[in-house]
This record gives sequence, structure tokens and C-alpha cells, in this order.
Amino acid sequence: MQPLAARTKERPMIELVFVACLAATPTTCEERRMQYVNVSLMECMMGAQPQLAQWSETHPGWRVGRWQCRFPQITKKA
Repeated sequence: MQPLAARTKERPMIELVFVACLAATPTTCEERRMQYVNVSLMECMMGAQPQLAQWSETHPGWRVGRWQCRFPQITKKA
């Protein structure tokens, strides 16, 4: 999967959303996102594990927990 700016065909944006927790303090967790365009949900799910493994290599103090691919949630401003 290529990051957001690397794709050109028009498809909806997809997010790979995952929870990362500190290895030393497993109760300290953050939700993280990687965004992609021109990727189907199935392509995101098939490519997620290598992407998360690469992220883990560059963030050695963190452990990836649950993850999912989804369409971005748009929040409306009041």
C-alpha cells in the first residue's frame, strides 16, 4: 500500500486505525491512523499487517493492539 499522496486514481479514502500501547506501561494506549486513497477495504485489510509491522519497527517502545480498516469518520462542526 502506498501512502495518501502516492496514489492518483479516484476512490474514497480509507483509514487503517489501530491502538498502540506502551510496552512498559500497557495501560497507556493511543489510537493511531494511517490514511490511504485508491485502496479498497479488502486491500487495506490484506496490507495492514505488513504496514503495522513496519510501524512497529520504527516505534520499538510500542505494541500494536487491535486494528481495523474503515472509511474515515467525518465529524460535523456545530
